[in-house]
Amino acid sequence: MEHLNVEIKARCSDVLAAREILNAAGARFVGEDHQIDTYFRVESGRLKLREGNIENHLIFYRRSDQAGPKASEVALLETQAGSPLKPFLEKALGSWMCVDKRREIYFIGNVKFHLDQVKGLGRFLEIEAIDMEGKWGKAKLEEQCRFWMEKLHVQPADLLSVSYSDLLESTLSESKNEDKSPKETL
Repeated sequence: MEHLNVEIKARCSDVLAAREILNAAGARFVGEDHQIDTYFRVESGRLKLREGNIENHLIFYRRSDQAGPKASEVALLETQAGSPLKPFLEKALGSWMCVDKRREIYFIGNVKFHLDQVKGLGRFLEIEAIDMEGKWGKAKLEEQCRFWMEKLHVQPADLLSVSYSDLLESTLSESKNEDKSPKETL
């Protein structure tokens, strides 16, 4: 199923406050999911297999890397836990990166919220205004995203322009470079 969404990803220094704001706004709590996202090597866009306790999907998306609300063209295929897709895709395409996270999932109407603890990266908030039926349009989704950014006190400095996989790759590269740096001797 293909759809449009407008989303932001931001560092979240106060998860308790974000949770309180969502609860006060009447958000429906779906649950906490432990998710492993395996990204595969593709020529354009991103292809990942999400394996979780709640959500299991093969996801292909295209979006620009920019801070603030950004539109994503998303193709979503529901899968089952323990699906044989992962070894098949690894063999066909090769895997690029795995992102391990604990995710609290909330909904208010068509807007989905994630409070994430990403292994090796920290705490984050995601807001996704989703148009599954093509009835909202990009401008309305951007408006919804900006509304919730303001309500949740998302600051421009907290916004991320890239995905968790890119952040993790950057962190891993920095660690490798530090390991290769000459050691001081006394």
